[in-house]
Amino acid sequence: MKKISIVVWFVIAACTTSKQISKNNSSLPQNIAVTGKIFASLYQQRAAEYRALCLQAFNIARLRVDENLQMTPGKPKAIITDIDETILDNSAYEVHQTLQGKDYESASWYQWTDMSKADTVPGATAFLKYAASRGITIFYITNRDERERAGTLLNLQKFNLPNADNAHLVLRQGISSKEPRRQAVAATHDVILLLGDNLTDFNSLFDKKAMDEREQNTDNLAAEFGKKFIVIPNPVYGDWESTLYKYSNILTTAQKDSVIKSLLKTY
Repeated sequence: MKKISIVVWFVIAACTTSKQISKNNSSLPQNIAVTGKIFASLYQQRAAEYRALCLQAFNIARLRVDENLQMTPGKPKAIITDIDETILDNSAYEVHQTLQGKDYESASWYQWTDMSKADTVPGATAFLKYAASRGITIFYITNRDERERAGTLLNLQKFNLPNADNAHLVLRQGISSKEPRRQAVAATHDVILLLGDNLTDFNSLFDKKAMDEREQNTDNLAAEFGKKFIVIPNPVYGDWESTLYKYSNILTTAQKDSVIKSLLKTY
């Protein structure tokens, strides 16, 4: 019944696209759910503004490290970081898929991560090495699968990133929520910062939540952004996209396009 109700919702969305768009007889190219990502990937790869945003985020993170080190010591200090689009840049994979008219696929993703060819996000390497030089342990909590461990470690070690070893690489084990893994680190360490490109990298309040809830919870936690939560920009994919489709994995590209059109604002 759940799958049927989801499909019905998307049929309705397809028939009732945004009033603003229909009123102006505007149109968008088909397959925007896929082809739209090529422009976002171009921004990630070529825009100096994207680079500046990343450097800004890591500059703030460095300030928070310095501030925290002035506090009374307790448990060993740690930073928890996501990997994809936080430390490693996978835009080459996105471009490869988009140019073939394809979105994410698990098989092609595994092929990509096995190559260990991802570059680093601007500023990530320098920041992590700085934090490690100040005695802070780095934990990499990622939703990559266990089968990706070898390729992931090789990719991290290629850039001599600190704590790039099995003990500090925490992969997904069954559930996608990172909260239990964060809590396990917090049991033995004082977690002073969390780095990520997706709000689920910071708090379970964002796990599988609807669009309105994500926005409200973001406002509720506003004081944490730039303080304990450091967000790296990712315009290509993430839960911000998944929530548009109500986390459904059964939609066709045409259905996704209809949903996107129904949510866009114009005049």
